[in-house]
Amino acid sequence: MNKNITKRNELLAQKVIKGLESRNMEAFYAADREEALKKALEIIPQGSTVTMGGCMSAVEIGLVDAVKTGPYDYIDRGAAEDKRAAELKAYDADWFIASANAMTEDGVIINIDGNSNRVSAIAQGPRHVLFIVGMNKICKDVDHAMKRARNVAAPINAQRFGLDTPCAKTGSCFNCKSPDTICCQFLITRFSRHPGRIKVILVNDSLGF
Repeated sequence: MNKNITKRNELLAQKVIKGLESRNMEAFYAADREEALKKALEIIPQGSTVTMGGCMSAVEIGLVDAVKTGPYDYIDRGAAEDKRAAELKAYDADWFIASANAMTEDGVIINIDGNSNRVSAIAQGPRHVLFIVGMNKICKDVDHAMKRARNVAAPINAQRFGLDTPCAKTGSCFNCKSPDTICCQFLITRFSRHPGRIKVILVNDSLGF
């Protein structure tokens, strides 16, 4: 990555980390994907029960493969015959791996969900939540973060899943009520009541959508 972008990301990350810490969340900065993976595996103890929602950022740094093949009890909702049972089991997991659709410079995390298994697990259930967040998702404030989630992340995910929504056709949000909409639940995580439950690894890279 360009050294000027890296320097900017390092400085911005320190501001975001202070914001997250003020919100009772732990945060770390990784210089690249390899460092992010190493840090994530340091954080998640071997033998832990681990699961995730849709999280391309975790896939891209190699974390999903690592927990699937490593010494962890991985709950794979996508491969389960009974997805409902897997989702319910996930709420009792030790670790839930997630990302953000957007995050503010002062540490507020924004996520939008269709089935809501992801946002509900972030809000309540698993004992710990680990966010993998590329610096491309950092926004000035909640208003900009919400716009990013609705006009960048949501259209790309709708296209990725082949959904029949206006945003999939145009690339921008129409605030629709389409049967295929994935903008059903909005979660704004502004504080963690339980110290240390939420941890965030900020990565000096463009990850996810």
